[in-house]
Amino acid sequence: MRVLIIPEDFRKDQYVLKPIFQRLFRQLGRPTAKIVVCQDPLLGGIGEALKEERLTEIVRRYEGMTDIFLLCVDRDGETGRRARLDAIEAVFGADRTFLAENAWEELETWVLAGLELPNQWMWADVRAEIAVKDVYFNALVDQRGISRRPGGGRKTLGEEAARRIGAIRQKCPEDFDSLAKRIGDSL
Repeated sequence: MRVLIIPEDFRKDQYVLKPIFQRLFRQLGRPTAKIVVCQDPLLGGIGEALKEERLTEIVRRYEGMTDIFLLCVDRDGETGRRARLDAIEAVFGADRTFLAENAWEELETWVLAGLELPNQWMWADVRAEIAVKDVYFNALVDQRGISRRPGGGRKTLGEEAARRIGAIRQKCPEDFDSLAKRIGDSL
C-alpha cells in the first residue's frame, strides 16, 4: 500500500506528516504502508494546495502508484476551510481514496498533542491558539535548542510525537482523529 500525503509546503511539513502517518498506519494494522510526502510539485502554500488544477496535476501524476491520497493543510482560523475540503474530496474521491483534512489550527498542533509540554502550558490554550506555530511550537523548539535541526526542529519533535499517536488522536478529535477514522474505514 502506498499513501501520498499532499502538504501545503513539503519543505517543513514533511518532517511532521511522515512520522505521524507512518505510526498511524501501523496502529491501523498497515505497518508496511509506504508513506510518501509529495515533493513534486512544490505547492508552496495554502492557495496552491486548494486549487483544483494543482490537485488534478498531482492525482494524474501519481494515480497509478498511489492507493490513498491525503491532503493535509492548516486551518489558519478559516472556519469555512472544512467545507472547501469537502468540495475537494467530492471532486477527487469519486474514483479513488482521496481524503482531505485541516489541522486545527496548524499541523504543528498535531505534534504538540503528542509531546509532553511545559507544565505552565494548558492544552486548551494551545488548541485555541490560531498561531500555534508562532506562539507555542517555535517556543518549544527554542526551549529545546533544536532550531538548527532538519525542518527547524520539526524532524526531532515529529518523530517524538509519533510515538504517542494515541495522545494525538485523543487531543485532536475534530481533525486528526476524524481523519484517522476515515482512513481506517477506507482500508
